[in-house]
Amino acid sequence: MSDFSKSLAVTASALRAEAARLRHVSENISNADTPGYRRKSVPFETVQKDGTDLVQAGRVRLDRRALPRIYDPGHPIADASGYYAGSNVDLMVEIADAREAQRSYEANLKMFDQTRQMSASLMELLRK
Repeated sequence: MSDFSKSLAVTASALRAEAARLRHVSENISNADTPGYRRKSVPFETVQKDGTDLVQAGRVRLDRRALPRIYDPGHPIADASGYYAGSNVDLMVEIADAREAQRSYEANLKMFDQTRQMSASLMELLRK
């Protein structure tokens, strides 16, 4: 595998991993007000393929922190004391994670494009 191919493989794997991370962050944001919803996170793992270290999204993990108890006696799922389990999603954390994932995705996309352009330029020089 050439250095250009390895570089493209590494950046492509990072793009896939960041896309998975963004998907889970968006799920967390959209379920922030869903009773009983637990925040999801996705760790990154290194895998080796053809002698190249690639990154991939690992198994989804649920945040095991205690769910907040919300007092709303009129809510349909409230217990006899008027409480129900809320969501443990913190919107500020999710927005920060989304911004970080987006910037990482954009950086990997730029690296992918630059590698592709260098490879095309080299191929053109070799044809002459």
